[in-house]
Amino acid sequence: MGTNHEVAIPVGMLSLVGMKGCEEITNKIDHYLAEWRAERHNDYLDESDFIGYRRKSYQIKVDCPRFGTGEGKGLFRESVRGHDLFIIVDVFNYGITYNMYGKEVPMSPDDHYQDIKRVISAAGGKARRINVIMPMLYEGRQHRRNSRESLDCALALQELVHMGVDNIITFDAHDARVQNAIPLSGFESVQPTYQFLKALVRCVPDIRFDREHLMIISPDEGGMSRCMYYSSVLGVDLGMFYKRRDYSTIVNGTNPIVAHEFLGDDPKGKDLIIVDDMISTGGSVLDIGRQLKSRGAKRIFVCTSFGLFNSGLDKFDEAYEKGEITKVFTTNLIYRTPELKQREWYEEVDLSKYIAYIIESINHDLSISELLNPSQRINALLEKHRATLGD
Repeated sequence: MGTNHEVAIPVGMLSLVGMKGCEEITNKIDHYLAEWRAERHNDYLDESDFIGYRRKSYQIKVDCPRFGTGEGKGLFRESVRGHDLFIIVDVFNYGITYNMYGKEVPMSPDDHYQDIKRVISAAGGKARRINVIMPMLYEGRQHRRNSRESLDCALALQELVHMGVDNIITFDAHDARVQNAIPLSGFESVQPTYQFLKALVRCVPDIRFDREHLMIISPDEGGMSRCMYYSSVLGVDLGMFYKRRDYSTIVNGTNPIVAHEFLGDDPKGKDLIIVDDMISTGGSVLDIGRQLKSRGAKRIFVCTSFGLFNSGLDKFDEAYEKGEITKVFTTNLIYRTPELKQREWYEEVDLSKYIAYIIESINHDLSISELLNPSQRINALLEKHRATLGD
């Protein structure tokens, strides 16, 4: 951490709240913050502005108990008066259950979202500032109105802001333009590009980042801006699939995909990186992998921020056996099943240290622009990697 953190006065006493299901990543973030602050030396730590600056842990104990009907409440176990509160929540963690009318019920995104509001309400306006870190944005796929339908994501953002939330930090938003719903409030959609490339270099040490050996693939037109950044910073070509849909029917809330059509140069003999924000059922990315392999692709790597895998892992096992995918990289920002972690084709990208950097900077009211723009770090990573390959 830079010297700015040694002299900048914190906004308030730093406190972390890890909501249910976020214990693992919150513990890692807490460890980094405690380690950095224990090693930091300056002449101001004894002043009143730095009270509570060095602590063994920055986590605040909260509970969201439920009644037998499924109703709940939020409860702080200690004071948060004057604190700079960071609430970390995974609204897609279905591994957490609660009892309702004698039945074990998995928590839905709606349940997790209600718990966030309960915790904010329990703070009672006493915190100096409230920041919500929601890696996968609640209702992020319902970000625009095409007909007579609800705008759930925009309404949720407005509701959080009206409750007193100052900053909302998310990762790889399905469409970051949803922040237009709260134009005067803090909203950041963070792209974990550097972390994915670092994981690729670690996991695939012989990968070459040049036009002759590598190509970036966008699975649809909506992800082009994300993939254009990868293509530009790596200096490689870009290909795209577009989805032909049957707009006469609706299946599971969406129009079914009829076919994926490819636009781009010949991928034959190249390693390919498919970049997307999420894997839902996985049907699209597996069909794309199948098509690319039939076109002579060498290895196919999938980099996606959020792996939901809500139709199971069997189809991915089959595609891996056929060579239609080589590795799937997802972050540890949302719930991953124990079965997923054991798969040979799966690689996890840890973002806990990155989040800790963001929290540390925001708590000191410092700019996070350098953290959000990783081009320098990516260039340094590529230079080091090319040196190891002798390029």
